[in-house]
Amino acid sequence: MKVGIPKEIAPNETRVSVIPGMLNVITKMNHEVIVEKDAGAMAGFSDQQYADQGAKIVASAKELYAEADIVLKVQPPMQHESLGKHESEALKDGAYLVTFLSPASNPDGIKKLKGRKVTAFDMGFVPRITRAQSMDALSSMATVAGYKAVVMGADYLGKMFPLMMTAAGTVPPSNVLVLGAGVAGLQAIATAKRLGAKVEAFDPRIAVKEQIESLGAKFVEMEITEDAETAGGYAKEMSDDFLKKEQEAIAKRLPKVDLVITTAQVFGKAAPILITEEMIKMMHSGSVIIDIAAEQGGNTALTQKGKTEKHGVIIHGAVNLPALIPVHASQMYSKNITNLFQLIFKETIDWEDEIIKGSCVVKEGEVVNKLVADIIA
Repeated sequence: MKVGIPKEIAPNETRVSVIPGMLNVITKMNHEVIVEKDAGAMAGFSDQQYADQGAKIVASAKELYAEADIVLKVQPPMQHESLGKHESEALKDGAYLVTFLSPASNPDGIKKLKGRKVTAFDMGFVPRITRAQSMDALSSMATVAGYKAVVMGADYLGKMFPLMMTAAGTVPPSNVLVLGAGVAGLQAIATAKRLGAKVEAFDPRIAVKEQIESLGAKFVEMEITEDAETAGGYAKEMSDDFLKKEQEAIAKRLPKVDLVITTAQVFGKAAPILITEEMIKMMHSGSVIIDIAAEQGGNTALTQKGKTEKHGVIIHGAVNLPALIPVHASQMYSKNITNLFQLIFKETIDWEDEIIKGSCVVKEGEVVNKLVADIIA
C-alpha cells in the first residue's frame, strides 16, 4: 500500500508524523512512502533526507491524499485551505488514517469520517498495557510537555532555580509545586530538581508517593476518600467534595510557592479546577503558573490559552508544548506511530488484537468506540 505523510496544517504545529530515519520500518513491509513537500521542514528534516530513504516527494496535499492508502498524521484532521475541503473528506475510499483524533476537542473531524468507507485509529486510545508501551504516544508527548513546562516557567520566573552561594550572599532555591504525578508531572518534577529547585508534588493517588519521593521531591498528602484512577490507568472525574479537599491541601502550599506546574487531566472530560481565583490571590507577586491542561479547560479558574497575568501572578495556559521541541517530539512520536503501524498493517489486520481494537475509533465509516460515539452524539 501507499503510505502518506502530509505536512501538518494546524496552527503552530512543527512536528512530523514520521522522521526519515524511521521510513525503513514501513518500506521493509513492502509499502511505498509518499511525503508531502516540506512535511518535515519545521522539525529539521529535509525533503532530500526523505528521498534518500526511498520516499516519493509530492508537491501538494492534493496529490498525497489522492494516492495514499494509509495516512499517518500528528494532529486531528481539519479544514485544509489548499484542498478546499476537510482532511477527513480528502481521504480516499477504503483509506486508513492513524493520528491523534482528539474527539473531545475536535468532534467535527470524527463526524466527517462517519458514513465514509474509511477506517481511523487514534494514537490517544492505544491501551495502557505493557505490550503497547512502545506505541504510547500520549506518554511520549507528556514527557516532552512536562520538561518544557518547567523550562518555560523558569524563563518567566524572576528568580534562579538553584541554591547559590555567591560573593553577594546566599541565593535560596526557588520553590516549585507540581500538581499531578502522571508522566508529564513526573518529568516536570525531575526537570525542576535537575535545575536545583526545591520541589513538592501533589497527586490524589497515594500509590505515586514512592515515585515522587524517588525523584527527590516532597509528597503533599491529603485525606484519600475515593479511588482517583480508572482500571485503564487514567485519572477519573472526582466528586465535588473530593475536589474541595484537594483544593484545601493545595492552598496550604501556595503562599510560599514560586512556580506551579499543573498537569491534571481526565480522559475525555474537562480538566478539574484545582486552583480557584481566591487561591491565586494567596500566591506572592511575581509567581508563575504553567497550566499544561489548558487545552481541556485548565486546572485554574483563570486559565486562558497563552500568557496572562492576574493578581500579580503569571498564568500561562500551555497549548501543544511538544511542538516547541519538534526534533525530539517528532522522533518520539515517529517511534510510537511506526510501532503501531507494524502491528496493524501486516498481511491482514487482526481485529481481535487488544491494541488494534482499542485504538480503532472509526471502522469503515462506523464509529466503533463508545466513548467517542457519546462525545459526538
